[in-house]
Amino acid sequence: MKPKKSKYKLLKWEYWPSSMFYIPNIPFAFLHAIKAKNLSFYTAVNPTIANSGIGTESKYKTMQLIPKKYLPITIYHKANSNVEKTIEDVREKIKTYPLIAKPDIGFRGLLVQKIASEKELIRYVKKYPIDILIQEFLTEKNECGIFYLRYPNDHLGKITSITLKDFPHIIGDGTQTVEQLILSNERMRNYKEIIKNCTPVQLKSIVAKNKKIQLCDIGNHSRGTQFIDGNHLISKKLEETFTVLNKQINGWFYGRIDIKYNTFKDLEKGNFKIIELNGILAEPTHIYDTSKTNYLQALKEMRSHWKQLYKIARINHDKNNVPYRSTLGLLKDVKNLKKHTKSITKLYKNKQ
Repeated sequence: MKPKKSKYKLLKWEYWPSSMFYIPNIPFAFLHAIKAKNLSFYTAVNPTIANSGIGTESKYKTMQLIPKKYLPITIYHKANSNVEKTIEDVREKIKTYPLIAKPDIGFRGLLVQKIASEKELIRYVKKYPIDILIQEFLTEKNECGIFYLRYPNDHLGKITSITLKDFPHIIGDGTQTVEQLILSNERMRNYKEIIKNCTPVQLKSIVAKNKKIQLCDIGNHSRGTQFIDGNHLISKKLEETFTVLNKQINGWFYGRIDIKYNTFKDLEKGNFKIIELNGILAEPTHIYDTSKTNYLQALKEMRSHWKQLYKIARINHDKNNVPYRSTLGLLKDVKNLKKHTKSITKLYKNKQ
């Protein structure tokens, strides 16, 4: 099974390491740093987000920039703080299970977990000595990622990417078990172990014909969710809606918002919930739809977005007096992030 998995992911560039999308574009990024005469010019893009959102920022602090009506109920648990107090807050504010727990500083879905009971939550909080976000479980039917940017002195911004998410699932045939259906699906069988740890499923149960079973509730690419290019859905109405939202989020000009919603009309009207706001490290994730985009096109799309990032940084710095972060200070934060990332990865591997 393992050789097949390796071959599948080797041939599918959407699974290649993130370095394969960044290293080829380093000369492009370095050229713009020379033009800006500062290696950390990009930290001026989103002034109210720590380092403009390169992954060193607290998700909880970033969420405080967003109007509450768009947010799930969220409780912040500081590492090694009083567990009983956190549980009391959950009982009072969220009240019901399931819910979602995740690291306050994290990436690629590591340690994001659906929690089914108070007992599970206590075990999660005690097991992982890190800052944690505990959120209500959103029941909206659909999830997408919308990449939005606006030049600071312009009235209107634009949506440059919409990524629809197809959660990992199987369709029953009335004869095969869940496990057999997973193994017979080229994509799903690569996530069998992750799926088992993501959402409890009865692997030996037979699935009725045409019945759809969703195997995971976490809409992350690393958990098996398929990213689908939804750029055909970009409309003037949607851009106007997100410009209204953007102007309510002080100091945010570039990045991707991950959203839960029921219908596209709801999305256009602003009836949705925001799971997360990502800054300059965000990707236009529609590029991972390999039926629409090849590897070279994906690299080009990344450069196109970085070009906009450069323009926003220069406007903020040159015209709006937003300072660049000191290179030494930024390097210190990145060093701390690497240390944190290693600890998160270790905790995740121990979980498997």
